[in-house]
Amino acid sequence: MKRREFLGKTLAGTAGVAIGASGLIASSCKGANDRIVLALIGAGGRGVPTIISCCKNNTGVEIKTICDVDDSRAAAASAEVEKQLGYKPSTAKYMKHVFDDRDIDAVWIATPDHWHALATVWACQAGKDVYVEKTPSLCLWEGRKMIEAGKRHRQIIQTGYQNRSGAYIAKAKEFIGSGKLGQLVHIRIFNMLPGGKWIAEPDTEAPASLDWNEWLGPAPAIPFNKGAFIGWFYYYAYNPGTLNDASHQLDIARMLMGDPDHPKSVYGWGGNHVFGSERNTPESQSITYDFEKITVTVESCNATNYMSKASNEIRMDPAKYPEWKTNADRIEIYGTEGVMFMGRTGGGWQVYGPGEKLIAQEGGIHPDVEHQKNFIDSIRSRKQPNANMEQAHLSASLVHFANIAYRVGNKQLLIDPQSEKFIGNDEANSLLKVSYRENYTVPEKV
Repeated sequence: MKRREFLGKTLAGTAGVAIGASGLIASSCKGANDRIVLALIGAGGRGVPTIISCCKNNTGVEIKTICDVDDSRAAAASAEVEKQLGYKPSTAKYMKHVFDDRDIDAVWIATPDHWHALATVWACQAGKDVYVEKTPSLCLWEGRKMIEAGKRHRQIIQTGYQNRSGAYIAKAKEFIGSGKLGQLVHIRIFNMLPGGKWIAEPDTEAPASLDWNEWLGPAPAIPFNKGAFIGWFYYYAYNPGTLNDASHQLDIARMLMGDPDHPKSVYGWGGNHVFGSERNTPESQSITYDFEKITVTVESCNATNYMSKASNEIRMDPAKYPEWKTNADRIEIYGTEGVMFMGRTGGGWQVYGPGEKLIAQEGGIHPDVEHQKNFIDSIRSRKQPNANMEQAHLSASLVHFANIAYRVGNKQLLIDPQSEKFIGNDEANSLLKVSYRENYTVPEKV
């Protein structure tokens, strides 16, 4: 791999990092021809193809380091980059090596969710811009700390809510704003996925290539368990559960409503009532949010095997639309004049009126590439990205609110948007922040 070409002898003035007495890091604009050096943190099935795509679809962008706590995964990812891009990045086991490397401008965080916040804060403190996958936070408190870290150190944070770069979503918002759908009445979100019974696996010895303690990081210490390592999305210690997936649709709903603040209340119901799975995230959930003039509901589960997400063919063809009745992750936007059916990450939208008449439609493709371009453009211009941390936090909070309502006994919870706390429920408020292990703590002052 070719070394980065510097315009000056130090990082100050090129990557634009200058740490003053205030502790703030001031980042300067980069020109379109300036090379941007990335590092991948978390070399799984999502991180590897997306960072490669980012390099293919943006000029002057390269990957210097692949970081993963599993040596075998890091090596495989480095080999894949070499195959796709023609050069072989170095590998690192610990993200500290990435943050200490002054050649690296930005990090691509695709770890399990329990590492998102701490990795983002450390990256901002080290003067790195950040792309972090959804759900960006494991709890509501973390989201606020991520916002503060980005602001304090003046770093770009783009989150993995790709629909904010989707042209067809913007056109849907424009259509709704024109009044052609009438007054908004209700938004109904589906996240009705296939699934089966989840059974926990016994503890075993960790693979020799894996640093299990580092994989756990901020999460509670437990013996190595393949079920947790492979199925981390079934445990609240690492992930918000099935609603992690539904957060895309929740983010779209907020966009279409004009990005409101927190709702007035949330009602959450759920449980493992279908398969009786041995998991602490529920198989099914039903949620209602009160946005004062409009309600948003979510139906989410892992038991509807006749439902499916739109195929890649549909997601990448603006002339094709899903079969809405069995589309697993659709959004329905009800107005007084018609209903809009919308696809997530591609699939476009269609509006139907009386007599099932098709009133309007707009094709759309998966906006991954546009989102990646927006991140690189933001690094160069220092303008806020489409899926900035402020809006991502408000969207992710809907996931956290719903899970807390379920975890305290399927209750309705009233929300104070200013304090970001629940009104009159200490048990629920205790779940707004997770506990951390020593040396893996998201700091109060970021």
